[in-house]
Amino acid sequence: MKALNQLKTFLRILDEYPADTPLGKFLPGFYRLNKQMGSTDRKVAGRLVYNYFRLGRALPALPPEERLMVAEFLCNTQSNSFLQHFKPEWAACIGFSINEKIALIKTTHPDFKLDDVFPWTAELSAGVEKDKFLRSFFIQPDLYIRVLRGHEAQVKAELNKADILFKDEGDGCLCLPNGTRLENILPRQQHLYEVQDYSSQQTARYFKPERWDKWWDACAASGGKSLLLHSLQPDIKLVVSDVRESILANLDERFHQAGLFKYQKKVLDLTQNPEQEMHDYAFDGIILDAPCSGSGTWGRTPEMISQFNPQRIAFFQRLQQSIAHNVAKYLKPGKALIYITCSAFKAENEDAVEFLTTELGLQLESQQILKGYERKADTMFVARLIRQE
Repeated sequence: MKALNQLKTFLRILDEYPADTPLGKFLPGFYRLNKQMGSTDRKVAGRLVYNYFRLGRALPALPPEERLMVAEFLCNTQSNSFLQHFKPEWAACIGFSINEKIALIKTTHPDFKLDDVFPWTAELSAGVEKDKFLRSFFIQPDLYIRVLRGHEAQVKAELNKADILFKDEGDGCLCLPNGTRLENILPRQQHLYEVQDYSSQQTARYFKPERWDKWWDACAASGGKSLLLHSLQPDIKLVVSDVRESILANLDERFHQAGLFKYQKKVLDLTQNPEQEMHDYAFDGIILDAPCSGSGTWGRTPEMISQFNPQRIAFFQRLQQSIAHNVAKYLKPGKALIYITCSAFKAENEDAVEFLTTELGLQLESQQILKGYERKADTMFVARLIRQE
């Protein structure tokens, strides 16, 4: 009976879910409207719907409940009452390797193909290992935090006290189980950490700021890269900009909590020439964390696989080129532009670097695919390019 109710709730969520809304925004509203659901009910419902979308575009002709059974089998490593009720023969094999599970699924569903989960593998950056990338969609990414310098011992002590397992990745980066409620563990009145994916933290190795440098975080969003930059060199002169005024307001609060008070803030649409606002500026470093498909983060937001239109790749490529053209000219000769995406697509990564070098005259110093799929993190791309003297 319990498993049947869980299935009914899943089907209701699927029926009411608007395809253009992130699951992370929709589900809390659904739970608020269904107050009879306890914490366990919400947890199971969330697991089921996220796992369902982890199946991506595979087995599209199957009824939703059948696709859900396949997803539950692929995405879990420990048996649960839901799978035991509906698919006891699969529940008995829950500890199989992913390859063994896929082989077992094919005996029932011969049309299942791993390539169908994410059917745009031909568009992937050259450094992305296709099979590992595809299999990563069946695994929920971990939660990563960056501990502010000087607070590492305190944060680790609090996590140990709360019996939270964590892994120290070095440079203040800690890996925790997804869903860890840090606000219930660490003192709220103290700002001790930032939630930031492992790969995002690794982009800092490309910044190389020097004291009193002038830096521009051109598409700052919530300011995560600026905070990374500030952690490396607090004495830089910083300008942050974004097209969305509301998100810059949120950035203020985040900066102040982290002890970053000296910066300039500008609302700019960088698809247009910003000369009127920026004509007096020249920078020692520019971070261009470009708007992108976000395909490297879909392990966290698997619903995006079902919603994605591959024509969007060309849209984002044009957008990135337009912004890069309007940003790069404010770089001092001999100084670096750091180009970053959270995309796994070549058109947004290596092809963007080719545009920056051939069309804008920058010189590539280094570039890298950050293979988050190898460590339950986001997959990202970063390149450091130098303006010619």
